[in-house]
Amino acid sequence: MKDIIQENKGFIRSIIRKVTGSYNEDIEQEVYIKTWRNMQNYHEQGKFKQWLSTLTANVCRDYFRSKQSHERNLEITDEEVLDNIASSSSQEEVIDLKTRQKMVLKAVDELPSKMRKVVILFEFEEMEMPQIADKLGIPLGTVKSRLFNARQILSQKLACLKGE
Repeated sequence: MKDIIQENKGFIRSIIRKVTGSYNEDIEQEVYIKTWRNMQNYHEQGKFKQWLSTLTANVCRDYFRSKQSHERNLEITDEEVLDNIASSSSQEEVIDLKTRQKMVLKAVDELPSKMRKVVILFEFEEMEMPQIADKLGIPLGTVKSRLFNARQILSQKLACLKGE
């Protein structure tokens, strides 16, 4: 397990940053725990990194759903305030960015399951459409259709972010 952590630490952290907008040590630790618990479920059908990527993205989504996330968003430590003041971005920009990220993640989470899986694999895990088709066992045209329809739905739900 130590080797897996050393080899994939940067990869896992980058996925966490991509999905949540910032690094979170709690999420990283949860990924390692779930990896250890589920190693027997990994079958060498696909790449290990893809399996680990999916697991990490799922842990991030679970984190957003958890009560801990809501409590964390309500608590602001002195150190975080100082960091925000010291940063080049204004406080309003930081809040606006986090609000936008939450809105996007909530909209993705509200998509029908089949569309949500395709969006997560394509946008967050940066898989190619043929890889997604293979992974999900569906035709390439279905992947394209689901991605197109999901983008249409997200565009409507998130029109307020575009200024429409």
